[in-house]
Amino acid sequence: MTANRPNDKAIAEAYRWIGTPFHHQASLCGIGSDCLGLVRGIWRTLYGLEPEAMPPYAPDWAEATHRETLLEAAQRNLIETSTANAKPGDVLLFRLRQNAPARHCGILVNDECMIHAWSGYAVAETPLDPTWRRRLSHAFQFPQLPSPRTNSMPD
Repeated sequence: MTANRPNDKAIAEAYRWIGTPFHHQASLCGIGSDCLGLVRGIWRTLYGLEPEAMPPYAPDWAEATHRETLLEAAQRNLIETSTANAKPGDVLLFRLRQNAPARHCGILVNDECMIHAWSGYAVAETPLDPTWRRRLSHAFQFPQLPSPRTNSMPD
C-alpha cells in the first residue's frame, strides 16, 4: 500500500465509530449514523467536505424507487474494484434481496469482518459470514489521498 492509499486511515476511522447508535440519515460519530452515514463520515475525515450533497432518503428508498442510487453515487465518487479483489478499508455494497438495488454498505476490515451500521443496532464490527457474502454486490476503493504539502522554505 502506498502512502497515499487511505485504507489504514479508513479502517481506523471506522473503528472510531463503533458504538455510534443507529439513526436514519445521520452521520455523526458517537451521536447517530446509518450505513451510508458511516461511509460519509469516513470520507469527511479523509478528504474534508463530502463530494456531493446528500438528498433526503426514506428507509425504503431502494424498494420504492427501484433505482441504483447508492451504486450510482459510489461509481461517481469511489473507484470500483471486483468483490474478489476487495482490500481492507474498501467500501462494500450489498443487495439485501436478490435482484433488488444495492442499499447497504460497510467497510471491509479483513477477510472475515466488516464495520457497518444496521437498523436497530449501533455501528459494529461483524463477521462477513455466508449470509453477507451472498448479498455482497460491489466493492469500491477510496480515492488516493492528496499528497502532503511541505512548508519548507527553499535554501
